[in-house]
Amino acid sequence: MEVLNDIISTLIPLTEWPMFILLIGGGLFLVVYSGFRPYRFFGHALAITAGKYDNKLAKGEVSSFQALSAAVAATVGLGNISGVAIAIHDGGPGVVFWIWMTALLGMCIKYYSCSLAIMYRGEDSDGQLQGGPMFYITRGLGPKAKPLAVFFAICGLVGFLGVFTANQFTETFMSVVEPTRTLWETSEFNWKLGIGVALAVITSFVIFGGLTKIARVASAIVPFMVLLYLLAVVVVMGMNAGQVWPALKMILTEAWDFKTAVTGGFWGLVIIGIRRAMFSNEAGLGSAPMYHGQSRNDEPIREGLVAMLGPFIDTIMVCTFTAVVIILSGAYLEEGSGIVMTLNAFRATLFGFGDELLMLIVTAFALSTLFTYSYYGVKSLSYLTTARIGKYYNWFFVIMIVFAAVASLELVKNLIDLSYALMVIPNMIAVLLLAPKVNAAAKTYFKKLKDERA
Repeated sequence: MEVLNDIISTLIPLTEWPMFILLIGGGLFLVVYSGFRPYRFFGHALAITAGKYDNKLAKGEVSSFQALSAAVAATVGLGNISGVAIAIHDGGPGVVFWIWMTALLGMCIKYYSCSLAIMYRGEDSDGQLQGGPMFYITRGLGPKAKPLAVFFAICGLVGFLGVFTANQFTETFMSVVEPTRTLWETSEFNWKLGIGVALAVITSFVIFGGLTKIARVASAIVPFMVLLYLLAVVVVMGMNAGQVWPALKMILTEAWDFKTAVTGGFWGLVIIGIRRAMFSNEAGLGSAPMYHGQSRNDEPIREGLVAMLGPFIDTIMVCTFTAVVIILSGAYLEEGSGIVMTLNAFRATLFGFGDELLMLIVTAFALSTLFTYSYYGVKSLSYLTTARIGKYYNWFFVIMIVFAAVASLELVKNLIDLSYALMVIPNMIAVLLLAPKVNAAAKTYFKKLKDERA
């Protein structure tokens, strides 16, 4: 494992500049090019999500709300709870500011990419309607662009594995049951292996049921657990109200303190923020369009506006609250893996049982993330082969859950960082080149909306 980790660590710096240019540069371009429409129609996006504009006769497998729930289920999870802790540990509190900036750009990127997912839907080998980067790359840019789609799908076979989630869930469980673990004369490796096997078995019951079952479970779990998590955080912030503003102030001031924040100065600080924000909300990655492309919606712009809410929910809201708790508790100054830092923060601020509550929330988040991620991998393999063969990805997926449970955090984090950075390249190239198509559709859609309101 050490040799593999060394190879991946060597490759990661080579992806930093392309990722930075495409996500930040491309994101800024799209914000201006869109005329700030995604932000201006935030209220309209909420109305769409609430079902006001649902059309039961439209093509697709799930509602816009279910598509958003499934996409958010893949992003609101350990990336928000553990990923933020890792970011603060690696780059200091100031890194959260750059997570915010990337998330704001991510809202616009998701607006464009998920509009394209509806605009350029295609069919798989079984004749089932599909959407996502592979389809808007080939149908939007033409057959000559197929190598980009193939490259994206190949990287997705690794990037869409639930290894980070499985790894951090195992760390959470081990930390919470540590006092009783000595009662069982079993090595740490065997404990982790057992947790990984149990997680793989539970995941199997849902993911082999297909998209409809995944979406149904995700839409039931995610809203409740997000609310419970936010409630716990609000209680912590209320009990420590005097420390909330100093924590936010620390984020704002240290965002520009490049010398003390992190080794590598400005570049190191911003890159950490970009990587963790991308892991949190997956904007620019191309995963969410796979779900939103399955939505019962024939209006591309409408689906793009729904998708835009994802980064706001999982990064602007959930990540910020997590960061404030970690900072005001002082847990970010302690050594330990990402999730252990967050557990310590909740334990210290919620009457000593905050870690048990977080364990319950993390369990739901971890399972919902694993359920949804498997679907992305199935779609990637289906595109490279056939829909029938693509279903076998689930077996690979559950085996890698067990592997991740016993692997090191460093290896898992590097594996995902490299895969994500590589997936951003073909996806963002396509989104930027096809942006004029979205703008043309938006002009028609918003004119029609204005006429209806008149």
